[in-house]
Amino acid sequence: MKQTAERSERIDTGLIDGSFVAAPSFAIVSPDGEWEVENEGVSPDIEVEMTPKLVIEGHNPQLEKAVEVVLEELERNPVKKVPRPPYPNRVE
Repeated sequence: MKQTAERSERIDTGLIDGSFVAAPSFAIVSPDGEWEVENEGVSPDIEVEMTPKLVIEGHNPQLEKAVEVVLEELERNPVKKVPRPPYPNRVE
């Protein structure tokens, strides 16, 4: 689904402690012309459970699954090696 962004007025309000409050300067519109919900990420293609136990043990389940999927994809669709052509003779 393609999304577009629409600019709107940006409002920055300085606070007494030097910080500020800012309103978003753009919003997301769907191809159907409907406003999209902010702060909702893209649904994953593959869901991976991230348990504290695995992370504490030094595992990164998301990265490990990504590597597994990519290696399987490379087995099914190996990279075709293209031979390098001879270098051109630019002296003549």
